[in-house]
Amino acid sequence: MTQEFEELVSHAHDTRVVVVGGGVAGLVAALECAKVGMQVTVLEGADRPGGAIRTAEVAGIRLDTGAESYATRGGAVRALLDELGLEDRVTSPAAGGAWLVGIPGVGAAPLPTGGVLGIPANPWAPDVRRVIGWSGAWRAYLDRLRPPLTIGHEHSLGRLVRTRLGQKVLDRLVSPVTTGVYSARPDDIDADVAAPGLNAALTRTGSLTGAVTQLRGGPEVKPGAAVEGLVGGMSTLVDALVARLVDLDATVTSGAHVTAVARDAEAWNVTATLADPEAELRDAVFEADLLIMATPEDTARALLADTVPDLAREPGPAPVVEVVTMVLDARELDSTPRGSGTLTVPGSYTAKALTHSTAKWPWVARAAEGRHVVRVSFGAQGEPPATEGLDETGAAALALKEASAMLGVPLPADSLRGAVRERYAQAQPGAALGRAAEVASVRRAVAAVPGLAVVGAWLAGTGLAQVVPDARRETDRVRRSALFETIADVVDGDTPA
Repeated sequence: MTQEFEELVSHAHDTRVVVVGGGVAGLVAALECAKVGMQVTVLEGADRPGGAIRTAEVAGIRLDTGAESYATRGGAVRALLDELGLEDRVTSPAAGGAWLVGIPGVGAAPLPTGGVLGIPANPWAPDVRRVIGWSGAWRAYLDRLRPPLTIGHEHSLGRLVRTRLGQKVLDRLVSPVTTGVYSARPDDIDADVAAPGLNAALTRTGSLTGAVTQLRGGPEVKPGAAVEGLVGGMSTLVDALVARLVDLDATVTSGAHVTAVARDAEAWNVTATLADPEAELRDAVFEADLLIMATPEDTARALLADTVPDLAREPGPAPVVEVVTMVLDARELDSTPRGSGTLTVPGSYTAKALTHSTAKWPWVARAAEGRHVVRVSFGAQGEPPATEGLDETGAAALALKEASAMLGVPLPADSLRGAVRERYAQAQPGAALGRAAEVASVRRAVAAVPGLAVVGAWLAGTGLAQVVPDARRETDRVRRSALFETIADVVDGDTPA
């Protein structure tokens, strides 16, 4: 072993890292540092790590009450699961897609397949025409006859779809998808971020439907399973991350509310109020060579305002979503009347979406033992959840009423066996107009501060498929700087993994 490598190993073991926030982004960042021997402390303000991944016991069944799956694109999440030894827990959703409900003059219909963000490749396809009608199909067909956008391109997804394909495609196909995925209206979504390559493909093919066909790889491409889950729930991932960190001598502390962050010439100083076992509060200061912020946007900006002045501003209002998870004893749902769940045409229902979990996930069906698990979501960008202000009983009653309407079957009050409500302040949609430029500005400001990284959905975008690789990249950036730039003439090569 060379002297330089010995110095590198020694320096890694002497490097102190504090991660503020114990969601998946923070835990992944902590793991990237701990596995090279750094001294890692994770400070999580809530009473348990996991962030948007939450579980609860509902009518005797342990269920996901937050994020229930991850997108398979990119393979980053699957690689993490394999690394943690969870490959045998990975499961795919059952066959049977989602439905659209609230369609004017139609009511409900299966969500068409083979599109991009609800934009169809073929407006004449029977499943598409059923939703938009003959007049909508003819209007969408005009897209093939219009000239392509050869000078510049349209940033707003809503304006692009409205101009090319008409209002019915926008209202009945695209709006339900963007509201369900981003909690945002199509007019506020940046087409280049939400569907990279769409504008360029439009110019090449001469039509928006042709662009969708090209992005999908051809008219015969099947959508396939875009998501996967974990048997036992997504909290299995959180538990495995925490267990691996403990094995690597990292410290994960819950109930640690960080109140201040400062940097002097030698180190970062992180002040936190800790809840001790006797329910008393005490202040503690943690010194760190590397600081990784893995909190929501408002918290990160507030804590870093003095150190990174460019971050010292209030973020815009983020979507607030409430999810009511119910266990029902309802034979009417045995036939899975609306597949794995529903998306709503905006304005048609109080709720924005529903997941029939026992129809979607075989492991949930087994755990439910003949009962049904249904999740109803409320709230979107600029629209507070209808359950806000209701007590738990009122929220469950509203969710049951909406579920009955969206699934098209009677669900009487006595069918409810248990319910849990969870509230989330979501990150600003990464695909929102202007958001990409804002994120790039934040990245530049953070990179200019030695020993600092900022990770999480507010920069990476919503969903584990974006959060996990981003957390790894950003952590590797500061990890490399800390280890390599302080040791002269270190052996060429990658940071040890």
